[in-house]
Amino acid sequence: MSRLRWKTRILATLVVLANVLGNFFLSLGLRHRVAATSSWLEALTSPWVLLGAGVLVFWMLCRLALLSWADLSWVVPVTASGYALTALIGRLFLGEQISATRWAGIALITLGVLLVRTTAIRTTSPRRLREGSG
Repeated sequence: MSRLRWKTRILATLVVLANVLGNFFLSLGLRHRVAATSSWLEALTSPWVLLGAGVLVFWMLCRLALLSWADLSWVVPVTASGYALTALIGRLFLGEQISATRWAGIALITLGVLLVRTTAIRTTSPRRLREGSG
C-alpha cells in the first residue's frame, strides 16, 4: 500500500475518532451540568465540555490536514463513518434509544463509506490545483 494511502487512512481514522469523542464529551458535559444547574455559563465551564471542545479543535486541525492532500469528495463521505460510531456511543454510554429507521439510515451511511473507501484518495494533481486557482 502506498505511503499516501497509509497516511490518509491513519489521519482519517483520527478525524473520525476525534469527532466522535469530542461530541460525546460535549454531550456528556452538557447533559450533566444543565441537569444540575440552570446556568449555561457554568455548563460551558464543565471539564467534560472543555475536553470535548479541545478534542474538536484537534479534530478540525486533523481534518484540515487531511483535506490538504485528499479529495473533498473522498474525505467527507469516508469520515461520515463517525455518524454511525456516534450513534453507537450514544446508545451504549448515554442510554439513547435509536429507532429502527435511524439504524437503517446509519446502515446506509456505513455502506456509502465502504463504497467510497475503495476509490482513489486523490484524483487531481497538486500542480493542476495551483494552476487553476490563479
